[in-house]
Amino acid sequence: MNLELGIFVLYLVFMLGIGVYFFIRISGGGEKEYFLGGRQMGPWVSALSAGASDMSAWVLMGLPASVYALGLGQAWIAIGLGIGYALSWIIEAPRLRRYSIAANDSITIPQYLTNRFLSENKAMQVICAIIFLVAYTIYAASSIKACGTLFNTVAGIDEKVAMYMAAAIIISYTFLGGFSAVCWTDFFQGMLMLAALLVAPLFALMLVRSGQGVSTLDQVGQQYWSMFTGWKDIVSGLGWGLGYFGMPHIIIRFMSVRSDKDIRKSARIGIIWTVLILAFSVLSAVAGRMFLGEIADSSTVFIQIVRRIFPPIVSGILLSAILAASMSTADSQLLSSASAFASDVYKPIFTKNKASDEQMLWVGRVVVIVISIIALLIASNPGSGTIMNLVSNAWGVFGAAFGPAILLSLFWRRFTFTGATAGIITGALVDILWLAFLSSTGVYEIVPGFFCSLIVAVVVSMATKEPEKKVTDVFDRVASGRDF
Repeated sequence: MNLELGIFVLYLVFMLGIGVYFFIRISGGGEKEYFLGGRQMGPWVSALSAGASDMSAWVLMGLPASVYALGLGQAWIAIGLGIGYALSWIIEAPRLRRYSIAANDSITIPQYLTNRFLSENKAMQVICAIIFLVAYTIYAASSIKACGTLFNTVAGIDEKVAMYMAAAIIISYTFLGGFSAVCWTDFFQGMLMLAALLVAPLFALMLVRSGQGVSTLDQVGQQYWSMFTGWKDIVSGLGWGLGYFGMPHIIIRFMSVRSDKDIRKSARIGIIWTVLILAFSVLSAVAGRMFLGEIADSSTVFIQIVRRIFPPIVSGILLSAILAASMSTADSQLLSSASAFASDVYKPIFTKNKASDEQMLWVGRVVVIVISIIALLIASNPGSGTIMNLVSNAWGVFGAAFGPAILLSLFWRRFTFTGATAGIITGALVDILWLAFLSSTGVYEIVPGFFCSLIVAVVVSMATKEPEKKVTDVFDRVASGRDF
């Protein structure tokens, strides 16, 4: 236990060191440097950062818990995510990078959606920023909650104390180093997550095959192995993939890549990494079911596999992957929230675009602290729900609100500012109302939210005045790929 805890501490110190390094390196840099890394991210860093910022603790705790407890019918979530992630890199990433540059060098998603229409109206930026702050606070709470569960299970540390410790480290390096620190910590964390998920389930299955498992295939039961448990599971699982088209902390990585050539390389790296992560996440649940049998808390299945098989020094390294997963997502969420408020609310509304670079950096840092405190309060509340529930709630809001608007903005010349605003509001409202009143249907709220948002955005755009020529000229230049 002490050895595992010591490795955790060393890992956290290493992450903090990255934050300090980039704080010194970007000293004197501006808003674009802090929030987007100066658009200088290489293919490996951008690919693994996008993946690691997506795959929070739910991929090591939440998804394995669902598959472990409910069976392979839950694997449709992994399938949907794999398809959605691949399509976002192939279809969305190249054009979003180009369009964000053409749209007045936008550095946040709300900025891009406003500048895409060359609009002076800041309503959309404010609406987006509000959705960001609410949804990201819930999302960050899931990551902080996972850190508490990990330290409590491994070292017996009180969950609330562990949450405060983990949050302090995440806040520190995000506060200091900004986007560059977040991407580089995500790069190392992504490598660690992949290694842990490759090693643990394979060793567990080898032990099961040698007769050291608790359950056999027959003892687990035929129902557990069936993937076709009903259309609702399939639709809801595949629906998770829709979230990638509107997930700000992931698609912001598309905007940070150096060139279109690097985008293509990043896509290959990112897709392979994510497919492996998702496949082995499901495999770890299956291995846990056979190797461990019944356990009281299904969210600890990966933790228990690692601790039962490996000596402390190895288990400490592998379990640091849960810290990596939690931190790599929380830091990205905090930075996205900070950039949305600072760039899309504070600067245009409170200072009429007169805020200095130094003001912007410090406003962003204050927002990081405020959101972290609220997320801590949610995570430490016993009634806040499971890690997977918190993630699914935030994921649904983002995917339903922003996915259709971003896709239409990239590929539909006739799309209008009013249509985009209406679509974003509709997607968020339908998602929230479905969760509140129709969750008993068994259909994941992102599905009706996404398609209602898409329909409203198209109908309102067709019913309103066509975009001006200067707007369509930018669209045509981006579509042609000239000057990029």
